Amino acid sequence: MRRRRYGAMLAALTMAGVGVVVAAPATAGATTTAVACPTGWGSLPKTAADTSVGSLTDIRTGEHDCYDRMVFDVPTAGIEPIGYTVHYVGAFYQDPSGMRIPISGGAIIEIRVSAPAYDPATHTATYPGRGGRVLPGVDVTGYRTFREAKFGASFEGVTQVGLGVRARLPFRVSQLSNRLVVDVAHTW
Repeated sequence: MRRRRYGAMLAALTMAGVGVVVAAPATAGATTTAVACPTGWGSLPKTAADTSVGSLTDIRTGEHDCYDRMVFDVPTAGIEPIGYTVHYVGAFYQDPSGMRIPISGGAIIEIRVSAPAYDPATHTATYPGRGGRVLPGVDVTGYRTFREAKFGASFEGVTQVGLGVRARLPFRVSQLSNRLVVDVAHTW
């Protein structure tokens, strides 16, 4: 299992009451136990109201035993909930231009986060995403579920990302202080 900057996040998830399954490494000669993966997340759209005024500063990913994870860092949001819409789409179109952005995978999840990739007061970029391009610093090569992640746009306070996945699989959205987390299951 690859982990990228998740030690503190796992601790925070545990303290927030979110179930976290961590598989212990097997020792030589020991038998391994299958990890029980959560089910029931579904693949229907998930949304939350816009209450945050924070700016997006980073998007990162990680692999876990049962799912692949994408994290949106919005440190200026504080403890306020971050608004979002996450749903499967037939094709990914850049907002507001309507330009189609091709994304690899058997299915595409569109993620809209109510956090601009710029400072609203100064219009200075806080996240270096470029329309139609792979997310900066995100490499999903070898992931079990994720295939490709591209930046759509940051328009009128909403940042748009397209996530190509292997197939239409269950996903969940959760929030921690300053973060929005999207997990996509490896299987049904």
